[in-house]
Parts: sequence; C-alpha cells; structure tokens
Amino acid sequence: MKLFSAAQLQEADKVTTKKHGVTLVELMERAGTQIFNWLHHRMQGAQVPIHIFCGIGNNGGDGLVVGRLLIEHGYNVHVYIANFTDKRSKCFLINYDRIKEVTKKWPKLMTSEADFPEIKPEDIIIDGLFGIGLNRPPEGWVKKLIQYVNEQKSFKLSIDIPSGMYANKALEDAEAVIKANHTLTFQAPKLSFFLPETGRFAPYFEVLEIGLDPEFLHTAEPIAQVIAKPEAQQFYKQREKYSHKGTYGHSLIVGGSYGKMGAAILSTKAAYRTGSGLVTAFVPECGYEILQSTVPEAMVLTDVEANVITKIKYGFEPSAIAVGMGIGTQPDTVAALSTLFKEARCPMVIDADAINCLANHKALLKVLPELSVLTPHPGELERLVGEWKDDYEKLEKTKAFAKKYNVIVVIKGANTVVVIENRLYINTTGNPGMATGGTGDVLSGMIVGLLSQGYDPLIASVFGVYLHGSAGNLVTQDLGFEALMAHDVIENIGASFLELFAPDQTEQETKNA
Repeated sequence: MKLFSAAQLQEADKVTTKKHGVTLVELMERAGTQIFNWLHHRMQGAQVPIHIFCGIGNNGGDGLVVGRLLIEHGYNVHVYIANFTDKRSKCFLINYDRIKEVTKKWPKLMTSEADFPEIKPEDIIIDGLFGIGLNRPPEGWVKKLIQYVNEQKSFKLSIDIPSGMYANKALEDAEAVIKANHTLTFQAPKLSFFLPETGRFAPYFEVLEIGLDPEFLHTAEPIAQVIAKPEAQQFYKQREKYSHKGTYGHSLIVGGSYGKMGAAILSTKAAYRTGSGLVTAFVPECGYEILQSTVPEAMVLTDVEANVITKIKYGFEPSAIAVGMGIGTQPDTVAALSTLFKEARCPMVIDADAINCLANHKALLKVLPELSVLTPHPGELERLVGEWKDDYEKLEKTKAFAKKYNVIVVIKGANTVVVIENRLYINTTGNPGMATGGTGDVLSGMIVGLLSQGYDPLIASVFGVYLHGSAGNLVTQDLGFEALMAHDVIENIGASFLELFAPDQTEQETKNA
C-alpha cells in the first residue's frame, strides 16, 4: 500500500477529472457517499444526534455531502459551518446550495465561541473542518472550537484526516488538532497516521476507495509504503521437499556478557524458530553452560575471556551474523567489532550495544559491511544520527544516514519503519505489550534467521518486522498486553507464519455463510 503526499493526492484529483471526465464536485459526491454508506451501515437509522462541523474548503464540502445524505435518509443531523473567512472553494459552495435545497434552510454559521452548540456524550461528532490542503495551524476561535470538540465525550469521526493535522509534515500546534476516535481517509492512509507525534490523533482509521486514476496511483513514487498481510504473503519463500539443514543457512549470533546472557539466548532461539538451518552462538565463556542448557539445538563457541567478548573467532563461514545483543561497550569489545566488520563476508544484523559502539566510535561506520541491517530503538537511533526536533526530521536524518553508509535502518516503535536510502517501509503489526525487555533481541534473531535462508536484506528486514509484530499480536490474544514476555513472541513465530495464509475473519465468515 502506497502513501502519498498531500500534493500528490491533489494532483491525483486533477488527473482523475481530466482523464475520466468527472468533475471535482462529482469526486466530492463519491467521497461523501462513501462516508454516508459507512455510517448508514452501522447506524441503521438510529436517531442519535449527529453534529457535523464543516470548514469552507473541500473538506467542508465533503461534510456537507455527508450531512445532506444523512438528512435525506431521515437521520437527526445538525450541520455547522465554521465561517472564519470569506474565501470558499467552489465545490463547497455548490454543496452548500444543495444541502439548503434538502433542508429548506441554511446550515448554522459559526463566527465565534458564542455559536458553539451543546453536545451530549451520546451524540456523534463528524469533523469536516480541514483536510489535507491545510497549510497553517488553526487559530483564534476556530482553535477553541477544536478544543471544545476535543473536550466532548462524544464519538468523533474525522473525514479524511483529523482537522489541524498535516498529511506529511510535522505539527505546528498540537493543541489545535481534532482527537478523532476514528478517521475515514480517502484512497490511501496518510504518513502522519503512523508516526508517534501525530498518530495519536488518528489511532484508528479505514481507507475508502473513491476511484482516483489507477495509473497515476500505480506509477507515482510514494513517500512511503505500508506493509500489511498481502505484502507479507508475497515475501514468503516456500520450502523445498528435497532440502536439508544446510539448505537454510547457518546463523551466527554474537552476543551476551556477564548478567546479560538472556539477550543471546533470545536471539538464538528466534533465529531457529524463523527457519535458520543451523545456529551457532558466540558468547563469553560464562555463557557456555547457559546456552547449552537453554538452547540444546544450538552450537556454542566462547570467547577467551569469561565475562565479555574480546575476540570473535568462529572458524566457519556463516550465512548471516547478528551481533550486539547484550555485549556491552568495553574497549576490547569495540576492537572485536571492528575486526568482525572488516572480515565478515555475509549479511549482518547490528543491534543494541553494537549500535552504541558505532555511535561512540564513528570510525566503525566506515568498515560496516554494505546493506548491514541496523535495528535501533529510539534512544540508540538518536545516539547514531543525532537529535531531531520532530518525527519528520528523524526520518530525514535516518534516510541520510542509511544512504551515506549504504545500510538498512530499522526504526523500532509502534509502527516500525524500515529505511533504505530514500525509501520508507512502514509496518502494521505489533502492539503495546511488546514494549518489554528482550523483544528487540528476538527481532534481531528473526531477521538473521531470514538472512541465513537467502532472503534479500531489505526483504528480510521488512518481513522479519512483520512476522515479529504478528507473533506479538498472537500472544496478546491469550495473555493480553501486560503479561507478554519476549519468549512468548518466540513461541508464536511459527503461528505467525501460519497466520500469513489463514483467511481473515471476514473472509471466513463469508465462506461459512
């Protein structure tokens, strides 16, 4: 699924009207009808008061279409126009006249706080104040209107995008954004829905198809791509009948230090569960018995030192390497990493303390193997690329870093983002229960397990992140968020593969019917 900028979506409107002989007013009718159908299907004529707040641009025009259709079908509707300027879009004016023909009176004009209506908790609010064309934050009494709406306990539905939010740039005033319960967005999600600072205003959304030109949407270069189940299905490689453990590679896990052997254990188990044919763990000497007893399937090599990693020697040619989980940042460990980076001849995953070593010793960046996969959490990323003022600057800095050093960066979070050069891939699986120690070690093991099987580094990153989040989701079906632990994710990796090709609930219900 592609994500487009506001400018691209506006261009898509123009291309559609030109190529398909439809007007912008007709496109607006399509959009409003889709919203109406969504509401009508759920409300079935219920007489709950519906308050529709419209701006005087095209988003307000969408709101007027929704209001007219609801009124025509007998719903209890109150339509308000935020009359904050004399400038109005032509599409808005046409639909302003149309709704008057149905109601026999003009919608209520609002010009100040005195016009704010009384709204009860059981009422429904539809937000059509501002759309993706907004170019500056709402001010004055309109900002207060947004704050008034946010104070209400009513269900809030935003049209296309919560008013006050931009489609693809940072907020300027977080106090002037509608806190929508649900957003019905047109044609494609907006990048701002997936980033921490802005996504909280659109926690749940659905995409409504409005028939924009398919050729434009197919050929336009997106600003990001969303990875959901259909995309993940295409990544999967079917296993061959006549294969053996050597067919699926040999992963090397370099991790652990005294008191942090759990990180190496989690990565090792995850690599096996993701399909690596063989896995060897390289750990300090203190971890030998721990690894042999907790992961009997794995082979174990140890450092000459008891408590930390100082010299990484393994005597075989691994298919892929994951390094950094729990290794610490001691000088000898940094030196060992430098040698490993220079000598490695296979794909590599770099996590945790190995990333901190990169941040503290920038010379290591110059010897990173090409297309290494770095998996930082936000704090590690900041140490690597520097501070940022907002999520968009974070993405730009990460893209610049990835391009400069020819690596892949996995920005872990609620919607993990995989970055390669100027491209962004946004994940859709995972949940708050995964905000617990060790889940990052599991992810590193999963990605290296895929790399060892011959998956391309980018595909291994994107697919690994998807499966990781999917496994976490499966855990919470039984345990909820709070009880999730990292080893639970490992135990559900197999189920996440099976879920890839399991029918969705709606599909299954259709078949059963």
